Amino acid sequence: MCIKYRKKIIDNFISSRLKDIFDYISPKYNISLNEYEHDYDHIHCLLSAHPNSEISKFINAYKSASSRLIKKEFPIIRKKLWKEYFWSRSFCLITVRGTPLEVLKSYIQNQRVV
Repeated sequence: MCIKYRKKIIDNFISSRLKDIFDYISPKYNISLNEYEHDYDHIHCLLSAHPNSEISKFINAYKSASSRLIKKEFPIIRKKLWKEYFWSRSFCLITVRGTPLEVLKSYIQNQRVV
């Protein structure tokens, strides 16, 4: 998931809070977070979901809640955003089958901000 207009506003504090929000919302949708990492303008997540989980509804709920909470808890962000949009409307969701989880986790860990 990317920040609107790829604004570089995610630091370690914001990333930690985004992950906390993710951990809070995900069980309600039968989704668990296996791996999480951020860059300055986007996050990578490796999810496990129950077959009947509605992942797109979860992502929309997460983006809505996290946007509202992050802007409230970190008011400086509002100055960096245009029209107060936090997340881009789009997201990339790729399903994997047969790929070892360790390979996927390693890829996401390598996305870490240096």
